[in-house]
Amino acid sequence: MDGQTFLNALATVLCAAAVTTVIFQWLRLPVVLGYLLAGMVVGPHIPVPLVADRAIVESLSELGVTLLMFSLGLEFSLRKLVRTGATSGLIMIIEVSTMLGLGYLTGRLLGFTPLEAIYTGAIVSISSTMMIAKSFQNQRPDRRHVELVFGVLVFEDLMAILLLAALTTLSAGRLTTVALAGAAGRLLLFLLLLLIAGLLLIPRLVRAVVRLGSAETLLVLSIGLCSAMALLAHAMGYSVALGAFVAGSLVAESGEGARIEKLVHPLR
Repeated sequence: MDGQTFLNALATVLCAAAVTTVIFQWLRLPVVLGYLLAGMVVGPHIPVPLVADRAIVESLSELGVTLLMFSLGLEFSLRKLVRTGATSGLIMIIEVSTMLGLGYLTGRLLGFTPLEAIYTGAIVSISSTMMIAKSFQNQRPDRRHVELVFGVLVFEDLMAILLLAALTTLSAGRLTTVALAGAAGRLLLFLLLLLIAGLLLIPRLVRAVVRLGSAETLLVLSIGLCSAMALLAHAMGYSVALGAFVAGSLVAESGEGARIEKLVHPLR
């Protein structure tokens, strides 16, 4: 990837997004629909002579999701997650179970094999954090509603990891209770170690950098922590979104979440 190729892809993506979002705002429709349309326009699957490099676009989108989840973590501290945990977890179980069942039945009615129908149910059972976050930016519901919904989304992300582990072993024909329990145990251990180490180090580090009085240094540190934890989660086989969200929540424990969110928002 050279500089010219990257600039070509970036210009193509941003210009297409600018045009579509202006049109959708003029029509008083959610701008996220404009972003989706822009993605289709610059993709290779419709006959429009605007095709951006797929690898670069995927890298940009991954970076965008990482920054979005970090920002959500800044607004949704660990205390809030604990406060809404029981309700959010129950809602997640009901929602995922219902959608898994409906997806499976729909797949069977369409003639899918049982395994294909299970995959169909899994696909429709997990919500898109990006879509919901962008919708909330436009709709601006009450704070308690937002906290509850994002609590459900966090538990859904954890459930998605377990679903991926279960479906992978199921496809290989060796799904067992032991394998599923092992995947859940590894995920729980990873999160516990990450939270314990993070709570001991990250809030103190952030407060120390805040005392330096440099907004630029604080921004660089915050994005560095976000990237490092996203990379760590990816290296352990989990999503970068999960690592970025945990990073944001840990940074928020410093008491400087609102200040850092203002710095991260324009970059995001």
